[in-house]
Amino acid sequence: MDRKTVRLTVAQALVRYLAALKAEVTQPDGRTEVLPYCGGVFSIFGHGNVAGLGEALQAEKAVLPTFRAHNEQGMANAAIAYAKTNFRQRIMAVTSSIGPGATNMVTSAALAHVARLPVLLLPGDVFVSRLPDPVLQQVESFEQGDLSANDCFRPVTRYFDRITTPEQLLVALPRAIQVMTDPAQCGPVCLALPQDVQTFAHDWPEDFFQPEVIRFRRPPAESRELAAAAELLKSAKKPLIVAGGGVLYSQAWAELAAFAEAHGIPVAESQAGKGSLAWNHPLNLGSIGVTGSPAANRLAEDCDVVFAVGTRLQDFTTGSHALYAHAKLLSLNVQPFDAGKKRGRMLVADARDGLSQLGAALGDWKADAAWTAQARDLAAGWVARVTELTLNTPAAGTLPYDAEVIGAVRESAADIGLDSGASDIVVCAAGTLPAELHKLWRSSMPGNYHMDYAYSCMGYEVAGGLGAKMARPEREVIVMVGDGSYMMLNNELATSVMLGRKIIVVLLDNRGYGCIERLQLKSGGASFNNMLDDCIPEGGVPSAIDFAMNGRSLGAEAVHVKDVAELRREMARARRATRSQVLVIDTTHHRTTGDGGAWWEVAVPQVSQRPEVEAAHARYLDAKKKQFN
Repeated sequence: MDRKTVRLTVAQALVRYLAALKAEVTQPDGRTEVLPYCGGVFSIFGHGNVAGLGEALQAEKAVLPTFRAHNEQGMANAAIAYAKTNFRQRIMAVTSSIGPGATNMVTSAALAHVARLPVLLLPGDVFVSRLPDPVLQQVESFEQGDLSANDCFRPVTRYFDRITTPEQLLVALPRAIQVMTDPAQCGPVCLALPQDVQTFAHDWPEDFFQPEVIRFRRPPAESRELAAAAELLKSAKKPLIVAGGGVLYSQAWAELAAFAEAHGIPVAESQAGKGSLAWNHPLNLGSIGVTGSPAANRLAEDCDVVFAVGTRLQDFTTGSHALYAHAKLLSLNVQPFDAGKKRGRMLVADARDGLSQLGAALGDWKADAAWTAQARDLAAGWVARVTELTLNTPAAGTLPYDAEVIGAVRESAADIGLDSGASDIVVCAAGTLPAELHKLWRSSMPGNYHMDYAYSCMGYEVAGGLGAKMARPEREVIVMVGDGSYMMLNNELATSVMLGRKIIVVLLDNRGYGCIERLQLKSGGASFNNMLDDCIPEGGVPSAIDFAMNGRSLGAEAVHVKDVAELRREMARARRATRSQVLVIDTTHHRTTGDGGAWWEVAVPQVSQRPEVEAAHARYLDAKKKQFN
């Protein structure tokens, strides 16, 4: 029997397939809904995609919305944030022209690759016919005729293909979706689209546009690995759970809480895993590692088994593998690459099901009672200390630092009758703020702490806030960003206004790259090329950026506040507003939260004319003695 077909261009077929995709999505409250898998397409059109893909998107705009952005990296960052906020269950696609439009997205692809987040990249490409070579913006290789700028995506995507014939899409597009929906392989994919191929017509099977509903797999643990994992944990008296982003992506927060409570095991959270337990859960020690709380890091130094759940064991989490190198390691992870790190015991499984299986295998086993009691005391003490740090009022004439700003932002919710920011989503990525937020932000529900600290991409914040708001329009999205990172990429603030997706940007202005200057000094170096006032050459002009004016020029409502008290009042006003907001406050980089923290390996020169560098190198060598080998 002949299959029914429909004649469409490659671009039209791609768009129709994306519009037809549905996924079974589990919401944070446990409800399950069947929703469009692709929430829309961010696009900046150029000669490489406007005639083909642009025409196809316009025709299907009622079922697959297209959003215009202002920068290709920004729109890709927003799409990644959308997927992260949806716990990887929904995506957005992004399309650009060839050349600089495409390569602008390479940084975003790397971000998504490192953070295990899905995004569909659809850059235009050079003509497959080669007849107009070299086309505008074409990168020519002297050795390889099929090479283009889009080949830059190969090392930073999980799946890459170049569609050179229409039939190829029948295989490549479902394969790309398969990669993004696989819990172990999840990450960015790229389908490069030569601009002539986008317009080629083909007779497509009609059933191609009737894909099955996507249902996300949960691989269970293998019996032998499960038995070995249970045996290792039962040998522990002082175990510690390190909760990573996999807990959130698996939506395993209830299972994590039940596991910790049943077995008396305290929990520390990585940057990606923050929010796995509510901030006031009696077994939540808070953040761990370089940006960790004193409660978590103290028990990390004393524990005998670390149970890593859904974490990549990045150096900030492990204190460059010196914080708990003495302990045995058990890693529960859906990705064997991550589960097998540092020669630990592997338990390859979905975090939610793996916790349930392991809990059943442990039976009534519990950690040492004194260890659990100590953990509860330390956790309670840290909760009280966070209140003290964040509600401190700076002395008159003293600039505030990040902790005091965080407190004002959080408590402004109470000023309009809300529960101290319980439902806020805070977005951040780079500088000092990730350290302070990791320690001090109070996450009351999964997903209200949104941090890019896998790639720590300066400029992610505003675009990421937009993506988070598009995923959760009912929530208040608060972007906390330093002046240096804001200057990297702020133009999607204008997109947020244009789309009617209100975000609140709290901009902390410490006049430069204060975080890196402190690192520079700690490593024995002299202050150099970081703070704006130190970077003015002879004949130069001091920087006088008016960030509030910049925000207004992009369409937001903006104000420069004079102190923390005014920030809190303006935050209350901003919460009531309907348009995107920018609140600017001057801060100092000379004060940070001294509580907690752990060593972080930053290589120091072996020889230098500066005695400060030589002293820092000696400290560096001494700290390395604790590292895992």
